[in-house]
Amino acid sequence: MVHEEVNSGSRREFRAVRIHGGDGSTRISVDELTDDDLPWGDVEVDVLYSDLNFKDGKVMEAGSSLPQCFPIVPGIDFVGTVTRSSSPLFAVGDGVVANGFGLGTDRDGGLTQRTRVPGTFLLALPSRLDHRRAAAIGTAGYTAGLAVEAILDAGVRPSNGPVLVTGAGGGVGTLAIAVLAQAGFDVVASTGRADQLRDSLLRLGACEIIDRLPAEAGDGLATPSWSAVVDSVGSTTLASALAATRYGGVVAAVGLAQGIDLPATVLPFILRGVSLVGIDSVYASEYRRRRAWDRLANVDHELLDSITSVVGLEDAARVSQDVVAGRVHGRVVVDVHK
Repeated sequence: MVHEEVNSGSRREFRAVRIHGGDGSTRISVDELTDDDLPWGDVEVDVLYSDLNFKDGKVMEAGSSLPQCFPIVPGIDFVGTVTRSSSPLFAVGDGVVANGFGLGTDRDGGLTQRTRVPGTFLLALPSRLDHRRAAAIGTAGYTAGLAVEAILDAGVRPSNGPVLVTGAGGGVGTLAIAVLAQAGFDVVASTGRADQLRDSLLRLGACEIIDRLPAEAGDGLATPSWSAVVDSVGSTTLASALAATRYGGVVAAVGLAQGIDLPATVLPFILRGVSLVGIDSVYASEYRRRRAWDRLANVDHELLDSITSVVGLEDAARVSQDVVAGRVHGRVVVDVHK
């Protein structure tokens, strides 16, 4: 393995989005940095692409409490090529992907042209994916992959009945539909933009499009409808999904777009044996990360391209707020050299 950087020696300059804080206010800019500004780690990476997830938008909201230090480079994941390594895990020239581990919140993240991380943060770029498509999948798709793996691990199979995906127009939702449909499930997509997104969600593999679930949680039980649920919304939507899950079904909770509360009862758990499984994409084990990415690498590339848009570093902060507001369908890739 080659562990030295090719043509190393001089300090390299690069551009990165940075959040500056102080006195209760924040400011976001695209700054010129050098290798002296790189965070700690044993692998240096030339970043090619990052992407925008719901969490990225929350990090870049005015006055956000998520950044743990300032200034900080946001971006909870990235895809790139190793340029220097003292880690036994990776060599110069390796394609890599990174998700979670506090990127963009606890330490500098992926909205940059260059970074340095511990090798344990990285996974080898799946051979069936190029860099841009891996970024299009990003943390949103990786989280969807973890949710589908959890549903399958619980023993739910396509023959058990349809699977509900809430927040179906967002990044997690769109890729959850594609992965579930690929696995043979009948997918019911729930979104507040049913008329606008119907054709796209059907192309992704949904067999039925429904409106948002009722805002009220009801009496804790509803007509059993789903064998499993991938929920990125939380709050009363998650409560309603639990109430309508079939006996022995599994609900994978992955997000909080509606809220962090859960106004539910214990009835789905004690009368129907429903399981609520939490999906953590930040510190998932290498084994779970690899399983999820192996599944994601098989997503139809043309379908993935059809729900992907590309922006540059200068537009990342603005577009991230469109993601939070639900004005974006599918995935936004950030070409950090655009």
